Amino acid sequence: MTKFKQLMFTALLSASSFIISLGIQAEEASSVIVEDFSAEQVGAAPQTFSPAVGHWLIGVDEGNQVLVVDGRKWRRGQASVGLADKARALYGERYAEFLDNVKAYAYYPFAVFERVDNFSNGVISMRFKAIAGRIDQGAGILFDLKPNGDYYALRANPLENNLVLWRFKQGKRSSVSWVRKVRTPSRQWHRLTLKVKGNQVKGEVNGKQYLAFQLPEPVSGKVGIWTKADSVVFFDDYQVEPKP
Repeated sequence: MTKFKQLMFTALLSASSFIISLGIQAEEASSVIVEDFSAEQVGAAPQTFSPAVGHWLIGVDEGNQVLVVDGRKWRRGQASVGLADKARALYGERYAEFLDNVKAYAYYPFAVFERVDNFSNGVISMRFKAIAGRIDQGAGILFDLKPNGDYYALRANPLENNLVLWRFKQGKRSSVSWVRKVRTPSRQWHRLTLKVKGNQVKGEVNGKQYLAFQLPEPVSGKVGIWTKADSVVFFDDYQVEPKP
């Protein structure tokens, strides 16, 4: 092989490696599902999230479109409009069972992310900005949502300065893990992150891990956004990164 051919062969190998590397990076990047609400209609109900409890709509914060839970319109025990149809779309024949439990949890507004059918391992994160709420200003990641309405929620709260992992089972709520002195001041953006590997869960706020817990069973279910009572909170950049 001449020197020229050797140089050409080396160049082709380098180019091929570079292209393969780009392809791997693109594939890895494409596995991350991101919702920034930029394609949604301001003032309307979200299309990418299905509200189960509470009043949810697309709003604007400093020129940026966000998902808003408007607790000013909240009423204790009030489920979202059209819940039966949404439940049927989510769980088919088991929608009645889902409806019964959701109504029991109607103190806690939540919306289900429609772009992820089942999440068991990986990372979920979102940005949130608490605006108002006298009873609460909770902002949480909902996960492991079952057809019967049971689920977990990792929640931060500017009014309480804590991070809590809640469990909702058969119409009852219980705290699984509670971490104090986790500051998330109101009217500021923060990032909440949930990391799941089997039945191991970790909770981070603004890039710092505060919580780690081993659940009794591996995670497997739908995901979404959770809040409480009269909270008025902005949400943005909801990201799901499933992992094997």
